[in-house]
Amino acid sequence: MADMDDIREGNDFGLGIEVEKKSFYLKGMDNMDWGMKDRLSRVFNKKSGRTVMLAFDHGYIMGPTSGLERIDLNINPLIEYADCLMCTRGILRTVVPADSNKPISLRVSAGSTILTELNNEVLYDIEEAIRCNASVMAAMVEIGGKHEASTVKNLTRLADLGAKYSIPTMGVTAVGKDMARDARYFALASRVCAENGSTIVKTYFTEGFEKVVNACPVPIVIAGGKKLPELEALELCYNAIQQGAAGVDMGRNVFQSENPAAMIQAVAGVVHDNLTPKEGFDLFETIKNQG
Repeated sequence: MADMDDIREGNDFGLGIEVEKKSFYLKGMDNMDWGMKDRLSRVFNKKSGRTVMLAFDHGYIMGPTSGLERIDLNINPLIEYADCLMCTRGILRTVVPADSNKPISLRVSAGSTILTELNNEVLYDIEEAIRCNASVMAAMVEIGGKHEASTVKNLTRLADLGAKYSIPTMGVTAVGKDMARDARYFALASRVCAENGSTIVKTYFTEGFEKVVNACPVPIVIAGGKKLPELEALELCYNAIQQGAAGVDMGRNVFQSENPAAMIQAVAGVVHDNLTPKEGFDLFETIKNQG
C-alpha cells in the first residue's frame, strides 16, 4: 500500500518515472473542482497565467456609448485577439458570432442606468449563464455605497450557484461615491469579494497596487477605466502586471483607440509577452501603419 506522504511528495516508488506534483497555475484555485478549473483554463492563458478580456458590456447602463454604436462592425473584428469576451446576454445572442469560440464573461447583474442612480442591481437566473455557455459570471459589488448590502448579497447568491454548477464568479468592484480611490479601499473591496466567494476580482489599478494583490487570495484583473492615450494605457497595463495583476479587462482603451485592432494586440504583448510600455507602443504603431 502506497504511503500518502510518498504520494504528496511525488515519490515514484522506484519505477524510474518522474512524478509531477499537481498544482493549478492560478492563484488560490488548487481546491476548485474540475469544471471550475476547465472554465478558468479557457479564460487565462496557461503559458503566461494571465488574460486579456475585451469588455463591451457598457451598454447595459450607458446605451450606445462611443465606440459601441455598432458592435458588429467595431467589436467583432477584435474578438480574435482577446482571450475572453465580457458582454451582456443581449449582445451575446444578437451580435457575437456563436462560432467565435471565445470564453464568455457574462454580465449577470443589471438594474439602474446612468439616467437614475447607479448600482441598484439584481441578478439574472443562473440558467441564463448555462444557456449562454458562460465561462465566468460577472456581477457588480458596490463597497462603501448605499447598495453595498444588496450587491454583496447578489454576489454571495451568485457564488453559491456558481459553485453548484462549476461556473467561476467575478466580483466587479464599483467605487463608493465617498470612497477614495486608493490601495486601502481597493484592498478592502477586493478582499470582501473574495471572502464572499468570488473566483476572480475585477478592480482598479492604483498606487500601492501590490498591497491589493497580496491581500486578495484569488486572481485580480484590472479595469481599463476611462480612455487614456495609448502609451498611458499600456503603462497602466504594464504596471498592474508587474505588481501582480492576473490580467486586464479593457474596454474604452481598446474600442475608443484610434486603431482598436492594433491596441488590443499591443495590450496582449504587454500582458502575455512582458513587453515594456514603449515596446507595446512600438507594436501598436507598427500594426497601425500596416493597415
